[in-house]
Amino acid sequence: MKHLSAILATALMLTSGAWAAPEEAASAAPEGYALVFEDDFGKGLDRWEFTDPKAWKIVEEEGNSVLALVRPSRYEPSVRSPKSIAWIKGLDVGDFVLEVDAKQTGREYGHRDLCFFFCKQDESHFYYVHLATAADDYANSVFLVNGAPRVSIAKERTSGTDWGSNVWRKIRIRRTVADGHIEVFFDDMDTPVMIAEDTTFTSGPIGLGSFDDIGRFDNLRIWARPAKPQQ
Repeated sequence: MKHLSAILATALMLTSGAWAAPEEAASAAPEGYALVFEDDFGKGLDRWEFTDPKAWKIVEEEGNSVLALVRPSRYEPSVRSPKSIAWIKGLDVGDFVLEVDAKQTGREYGHRDLCFFFCKQDESHFYYVHLATAADDYANSVFLVNGAPRVSIAKERTSGTDWGSNVWRKIRIRRTVADGHIEVFFDDMDTPVMIAEDTTFTSGPIGLGSFDDIGRFDNLRIWARPAKPQQ
């Protein structure tokens, strides 16, 4: 059984036509993209690697398996950047579209967040999207980690992200390498909440996590023109 938000989202898709139904999910990606990775977390975590494996587990929610970040990771990056990261093994993509259901389960405060990572070169070179309650120099933006503490690169962003309490949200991220364009969508798949442009990194793995909070993830799909195929 899928969690409640998925059921409600499906009902909305069928009644309004605003979103594609699950069987039409490929329409979320541009023409020429292929579905290169998906995970509903019903078969364990063998395809993932973690900054702190003990901070993550598969849990059951309403009869559905989800990926849960259950505590802040005991990991200190070499430069100021998120601590809790789950990276997909064996996936290297350039142009991509990512969709995932996400739920923030921590306390409310300004930097209450979940993060979405891409183009990892190593532990101190990658991009990430930080969706947090209030925007400032270090929160609710698109960030570049380039061998130094993270730097906001968003050209446009909202003043903050309302995660709500015990609410599943739909996240979509689009990235094209040639122009460095990055778009982030939160529930509304028509209007981005963040836009950035940067061409520092061209491809790499994708990950999920948080700076130092907790949360849950489900129904991950990635469409891409892969630099390397899924292993």
